[in-house]
Amino acid sequence: MPYWRLSGYYFFYFASLGALVPFWGLYLQADGFDALAIGQLMAILSATKIVAPMLWGHVADRTGRRIRLVQLGSLLSLLGFLCVFVVEGFWGMALALLLFSFFWNASLPQMEAITFNHLRARPTGYALVRVWGSVGFILVVVGLGAFVEHGSLESVPVWVLFLVLGIFATTLVIPDNASAAGDRASPSLRDLLSRPEVLVFFAACFLMQFSHGIYYAFYSIHLESAGYSSAAVGQLWALGVIAEVIVFLVMHRLLERFGARRVVLWSLGLAVVRWWAIGAFVDILFIQIGAQLLHAATFGTFHAAAIHLVHHLFPGRTQGRGQALYNSISFGAGGAAGSLIGGVLWAGSGPLVTFGVGALVSALGFFILWRWTRESFGQGA
Repeated sequence: MPYWRLSGYYFFYFASLGALVPFWGLYLQADGFDALAIGQLMAILSATKIVAPMLWGHVADRTGRRIRLVQLGSLLSLLGFLCVFVVEGFWGMALALLLFSFFWNASLPQMEAITFNHLRARPTGYALVRVWGSVGFILVVVGLGAFVEHGSLESVPVWVLFLVLGIFATTLVIPDNASAAGDRASPSLRDLLSRPEVLVFFAACFLMQFSHGIYYAFYSIHLESAGYSSAAVGQLWALGVIAEVIVFLVMHRLLERFGARRVVLWSLGLAVVRWWAIGAFVDILFIQIGAQLLHAATFGTFHAAAIHLVHHLFPGRTQGRGQALYNSISFGAGGAAGSLIGGVLWAGSGPLVTFGVGALVSALGFFILWRWTRESFGQGA
């Protein structure tokens, strides 16, 4: 079990996310893009998750050479991001983000599969590896927030570049584990996707990440519009991920005691409260602190429980495509739809309606999962 090498990948990957999610919208705003353009450009980061993970997942499940594909994707994402420094205008930025995010997003699901293969009989231990991604995120949002406060938003792309370089460097030292590729007894992907509980589960994941697409694209802008400093914005982002770190440390106990389905339901219910609080009470600091602490539920417990279910529902040779489907449908389609529709709502109706829609879709996700799934997804879930 190469714990520190796997953890290093997650550290740099989510550190780069920590530079992109809170600050890339602000960087684009400072570069002259309006709210609709920012929503569209941020949506590219999510939209490429729809196609890229499935392409990489198909090849990985057929060849079993997961780490080679992760290394290739990481290298190409690094080369793609270099384009950000030379392009101009909306379409140039869109092309650069498309090239970068396609390969950046392609690799993560295969690293998830590699990690679970190394964990073998103790998949609930995933959170103890993934927690280092949250640590990386925290360090970057705090550090970059303070740096931007006393410097310029022009430094944001430089930070991202060095972190993406770190991702590529860590992939060079991680050993592969292709045991799942040799499992010929696995059910077909088509049979798995015909199960109603699997379809409902993916629908709930889509709706949860739809609400997060709004949050990721416009939370920082929402705070700055209300008078929060760049440092305060970074600190609030970091607070949410600190709460996520704490819950990751006990996640294996929550899964073993309550089961993944119940944890996912709780997470969706608390998302309703979180988005309503962010939209309606942005001027009240202690409510924003409470809303950010709920990140432990809306992302931390939800993601850990959901990825546990994916590993359980998609065994053997379907593992790579199962992880890719989860990323494509939730973070990809859901996140992109949230960013795009959030941009339209933000420009036309303002933040209260925008985050209110996020609360409504989370409530819908809770209802369909509660109504149309069994008490559990089977033994081990």
